[in-house]
Amino acid sequence: MKTFKLGGVHPPENKISKQAAIQELPVPETVSIPISQHLGVPANPVVKKGDTVKTGQLIAKGEAFISANIHASVSGTVQKVDNVPDTSGYRRKAIIIKTEGDQWEEGIDQSKDLIKECGLSAEEIVKKINEKGIVGMGGATFPSHVKLMVPQGGKAEYLIINGVECEPYLTSDHRLMLEKAEEILTGIRIQMKALHVEKAIIGIENNKPDAIAHIRKLLPDYPGVSVQPLEVKYPQGAEKQLIKALINREVPSGKLPIEVGCVVHNVGTAYAVYEAVQKNKPLIERVVTITGKSLKQPSNFLTRIGTPVSTLIEAAGGMPEDTGKVVNGGPMMGKALSNLESPVTKGTSGVLLFSKQESHRKVVHNCIRCSRCTGICPMGLEPYLLALLADHHRYEDCEDNHIMDCMECGSCLYICPSGRPLLDHIRNGKAETGKMIRSRSQ
Repeated sequence: MKTFKLGGVHPPENKISKQAAIQELPVPETVSIPISQHLGVPANPVVKKGDTVKTGQLIAKGEAFISANIHASVSGTVQKVDNVPDTSGYRRKAIIIKTEGDQWEEGIDQSKDLIKECGLSAEEIVKKINEKGIVGMGGATFPSHVKLMVPQGGKAEYLIINGVECEPYLTSDHRLMLEKAEEILTGIRIQMKALHVEKAIIGIENNKPDAIAHIRKLLPDYPGVSVQPLEVKYPQGAEKQLIKALINREVPSGKLPIEVGCVVHNVGTAYAVYEAVQKNKPLIERVVTITGKSLKQPSNFLTRIGTPVSTLIEAAGGMPEDTGKVVNGGPMMGKALSNLESPVTKGTSGVLLFSKQESHRKVVHNCIRCSRCTGICPMGLEPYLLALLADHHRYEDCEDNHIMDCMECGSCLYICPSGRPLLDHIRNGKAETGKMIRSRSQ
């Protein structure tokens, strides 16, 4: 069975919401839509307090090369443009809209009809994806149109589609593959046209046999697209690991997948591309998993961007009494929420509720030099060393030891028998090392 070779761990899957069909959440009374829901430069607001907006209307324009447009997820009146706490607790600029009805922008096709044929040119496809604010839905939120613009001298050979969803607990991609497979496949074919490639491979781990079987039945109508089952191993959904598993190519340190002829997109991104190009629909909603062992109704909700996290928790049965921590994302790479009124964004794949017992951190002991963190690092790094260097502010040494190659997967933290907060130190060191590197070019 195909997989990546270097490192990796096998945390308990806990896919307790995998049987929960996607439900559409009611339109919230108020939304807070951040102007930065993507990697790159924040978008510039084009509305002000008192303006009336429609669902799908452009409210902030991404004007830099790496940026993304932001659209209203509801119709109503702009209450203010102000700083609000994001999922990390930092106050960021957002556009707050009071909902009044649900009137959509003209030209958006709200029907459920499948439209398979795309008459747009490659350039028109990329332009449409840019206009509609599509970003990577797997969590990285890199603007999708930029990935589809192959640099001069480069050549794309494969479109790699990430259906792995290796992060424990999360099931939004799994449900999307079961319920929207034809739309995803059409979105893949549209991206193939934009990239001028003949081959697309969907990587899906073997713990989703229903999704593998369902998509395989549809493939005869989608030439050039194939499905490759993969061994269950974390973090197989990471770009470099997925490329290694599927086509046995290694992306060099500090380089992008296009260096080895690949463009990688998530299945959720493929679905968003379909809706943008074929339905003229901006990225204003996404499927979010709300889950946890104590939660009454673990669910997968189709949620408008800007909806408070608290609304999802209430829709899933309310906050369990024994809740100790609420995490934005999965248990491996997610981060604890400091404010339950934080809004759902384009990158919110899941919300996880841990009990007090589950959220209790291990007691930190001295490193016992067991080398487990080194053995399981999928990037071949030395996490114990990077954490030590970062803790001592030795950022030049961090750079020399390739700290910027760390994907923050959390495997080292998970495996450490001494309970050492390796990922915390590495994240801090990576942020400071990145600042140091960027300062050289200023």
